[in-house]
Amino acid sequence: MRHLLVAALLAAVPACSFPALAQAGPAEPSVPGKIAVGSGHKLFLVTHATGVQIYSCNATAGGYAWGLVAPRAELYGTNGKLIGTHFAGPTWQARDGSSVVGQRVDGVTVDADAIPWLLLSAASTSAGSDGDRFAGTTYIQRLATTGGIAPPAGDCNADTAGDRAEIPYTADYYFWKAN
Repeated sequence: MRHLLVAALLAAVPACSFPALAQAGPAEPSVPGKIAVGSGHKLFLVTHATGVQIYSCNATAGGYAWGLVAPRAELYGTNGKLIGTHFAGPTWQARDGSSVVGQRVDGVTVDADAIPWLLLSAASTSAGSDGDRFAGTTYIQRLATTGGIAPPAGDCNADTAGDRAEIPYTADYYFWKAN
């Protein structure tokens, strides 16, 4: 009986569509509707970022407030290998030199102790000297965030004006391109 089961499984293997599985790509995330990517786009890359959100204590009309200066993070592939960086712009740059600059579309707060989840559209993209990994990006989602929120408001005052704070964070970035 066991031999018949093995034979049946082996006979079924050629019927599987391996090319279709190979082109399936990463699994699309489940997200609130306002940060979902619409039809006509395909998820092509998922990265995990580890870094900091940089804030500056600034004088405002109403007193003092922390303002975001820029992120600084390293991007790792699902295999754990470094594939790029994330920095001011907001910009994501692959090791091949290609890049995408994002523009915020919308966001949702999922955890009060973490920076919001975001949907960003690609404001510009460019190929790099060694490739074009990010050149076709149309949307970026920032999900599964931990940390990164601004320091307490009370820590920004006349005595700390001009100070910078680097707050550790992690996030998963999902990169999309047109079908």
